[in-house]
Amino acid sequence: MKADPTQQQRLLELQALDTRLGQLDHQLEVLPEHAQLAELSTRAADLDAEVVRTTTERSDVQRELGKAETDVQLVRDRAARNQQRLDAGVGSAKDMQALQHELESLARRQATLEDEELEVMERAETLDSAVARAEADRAALAGQQAELTASRDAKSATIESDRSQVAAGREAIVADVSDELLALYDKIRAVSGTGAAPLQQRRCGGCQLELNQVDLSRFRAADPDEVLRCEECRRILVRTPESGL
Repeated sequence: MKADPTQQQRLLELQALDTRLGQLDHQLEVLPEHAQLAELSTRAADLDAEVVRTTTERSDVQRELGKAETDVQLVRDRAARNQQRLDAGVGSAKDMQALQHELESLARRQATLEDEELEVMERAETLDSAVARAEADRAALAGQQAELTASRDAKSATIESDRSQVAAGREAIVADVSDELLALYDKIRAVSGTGAAPLQQRRCGGCQLELNQVDLSRFRAADPDEVLRCEECRRILVRTPESGL
C-alpha cells in the first residue's frame, strides 16, 4: 500500500488519541463508585427484605394482639355482668353460688389471657423496634447511595467531557487520512490494540523488537510513500527522524 508520508505521520497522532480514548474508557469502567454502588445495592436488597419481613411479622403480631385484647375484654365484660347479678342478689342461693364459682373461673381465665396479652405486647414492641431499625438503616443506606451516585456522575461527566474533546481531535485527523490507510490502521488496531507505531533506532515502537538487517535494507529502499509493516507484530511502521534508516 502507498500513502502520502504526511498522512502516515498523522497515524501516530491518531494512535496517541486512540490510546487516550482507551484510557478514558477504562477510567469510566473502573470508577470505584461502580463497585461501591453494587455493594450497596446488595445491602439495600437485604434491608428491603428485612423491612418487609419485620413489617409482615409486626402486622401478624398486631392482629394477634387485637385478638388477645378482644378475648380479655370478653372475659372482663362477662365477669362484670356476673358481678352485677351477684351484687343484685337476684336468684336462688344455688344460682348465687354458681355465679361466684364462675367469677372465680373467669378471674383465673382473665389472668391467663392478660399474661398472654402481655407476652404478645412485648413481641409487638420488639418488632416495632426491629421495623424502625430496618427502616432507619435503609434510609441511611439510601443517603449513601445518593452521595455515591452524585460522585460517580460528577466524575463520569468530567471524563466524558475529556473524551469528547479527544474524540473531536480524532475526527479532525481522520478527515486528513485516506479511507484505505484508515481502514488498514483500524483493522490492525482491532487485533493488537495499536494500529501504528514509530520506527525509532531501528526498533518497532509497537512490539519493541529491533529490525533485522534484511528488513532494514528493504525499508531503506522503499519509496517514501510506501506503507511499512513490522514483520513481527504487523503494525504500520511510521518513519521518524530517529528511524536509523
